[in-house]
Amino acid sequence: MNALASYIEGFATQQKSQPWLRDLKDVSLQQAVKRGFPAARDEAWKYTSLAALEKRGFKPSISNAKLDAATFSGLLILNLDCTRAVFVNGRFDASLSQLPHGVRVVAATSADESLRSLLAVPTSWQDDTFVNLNTALFQDALVLELTADAVLEKPLELLHVNVPGLEAAAHHLRCIIRLGSHAQATLVERYVGLETAQHLTNGLVQIDLAAGSKLTHVRLQEESLQGFHVGRVLVQQAADSSYVSHNVQTSAAWSRLDIATDLNAPGAEAHLNGLYTVNGRQHLDNHTWINHSAPQTTSRELYRGILDGNGRAVFNGKVLVAKNAAKTDAQQSNHNLLLSKGAEIDTKPELEIYADDVKCSHGATIGQLDEQQLFYLRSRGLDAETARAVLVGAFAGRLVDLLPSPALMPHVRERLSTSIRQLHLQERS
Repeated sequence: MNALASYIEGFATQQKSQPWLRDLKDVSLQQAVKRGFPAARDEAWKYTSLAALEKRGFKPSISNAKLDAATFSGLLILNLDCTRAVFVNGRFDASLSQLPHGVRVVAATSADESLRSLLAVPTSWQDDTFVNLNTALFQDALVLELTADAVLEKPLELLHVNVPGLEAAAHHLRCIIRLGSHAQATLVERYVGLETAQHLTNGLVQIDLAAGSKLTHVRLQEESLQGFHVGRVLVQQAADSSYVSHNVQTSAAWSRLDIATDLNAPGAEAHLNGLYTVNGRQHLDNHTWINHSAPQTTSRELYRGILDGNGRAVFNGKVLVAKNAAKTDAQQSNHNLLLSKGAEIDTKPELEIYADDVKCSHGATIGQLDEQQLFYLRSRGLDAETARAVLVGAFAGRLVDLLPSPALMPHVRERLSTSIRQLHLQERS
């Protein structure tokens, strides 16, 4: 049986798009079917099996689920002063949203022909099955376009909520960000799954940064523990542009996130920060690509992971320095804290350098809690569980402190505390 049969069936039952977009969707579905799901022989999927996802047979959601006021209020981040675009099971909910100037939501059934050109992805990603499925099956796309020198005064929160349905459903979410020269914005992309929601989220964010523009991108993955999550963030950067990513992942049964940024002109810089936790039998995979294709570009990458139970994580970060990219300055590191014998991390930081006169470094560490530090905290009266939680919190704290909003810090700390409590931090002999 074709592993994509349920997606093909869902495509046939979805409301038809306008002819100008229907053609693109047809081609994208055909590409996905031809390619199929990646297998272990694909180097980028060597440590992440899709067998569990294939067995679920997720069908694209066709229902218009709603959130009641109390549930919605309970999902909001306390004291976060922002505008907001809310999507429930992949569909835009205007009644819960407040869109700022420069932001619009376009349905695949609309007659907005500008959307077709905006949906174009870099050539290197056009053969990606999940990108193809997203293009074929998305129903609403959020578009943020700022003109030259425009500043988004408040952060824009993209709140994607997955609620339980009659069957496990796939939600394909599309977001397009385009900043004009010297424009500035902060985006908080947040995925929340209600407790019993069984779903697949397949999100794609396309970002185009013109000369001198600056985007701060916070991505919070807070899916249900029954949820599957696939994300793509594709970034194109012009001269002197700045992209800062804060990626926090604390839930989902199975997840895979790819972030790729192309530094295409001198002065462009990218900062990728990541923090993740896994427990039980959770599986989490982070792949990053930083392509220095022009001289005098800068990148910094710091990812940290906390693993317990039989949780497994994968980190693969690749920095590519092109032949003409002299004066590149790139640093990359991945640090992991293993709290049980059953936890596993496959980490592979990579440098691929074709230019001279560059400054590049990379590294990875895997370790356990320091017994001397534990002893010190115990000697000051802390019980074993609290002492371990303090040390784990300190390990994560550096990345939490980098978050751009004071309201986000306590929210992430609480998410981490909940996750840490679930990590069963008990004294082990």
